[in-house]
Amino acid sequence: MPKMKTKSGAKKRFKLTASGKVRGGQAGKRHGMIKRTNKQLRNQRGTTILSDQDARIVRKFMPNG
Repeated sequence: MPKMKTKSGAKKRFKLTASGKVRGGQAGKRHGMIKRTNKQLRNQRGTTILSDQDARIVRKFMPNG
């Protein structure tokens, strides 16, 4: 059997932490910032740990997932 290819899009968008959790960018930051509160914008900086349900889907496509 040939090796299964990883999804290049997932490789670029997500990283695995040392404990195996999936880290990804914050949602809700693409447009419409004027509607959002300053507190929301502050809390959405950087990256976040995906929920278990989402991480299970993403991990299938990751190398070493």
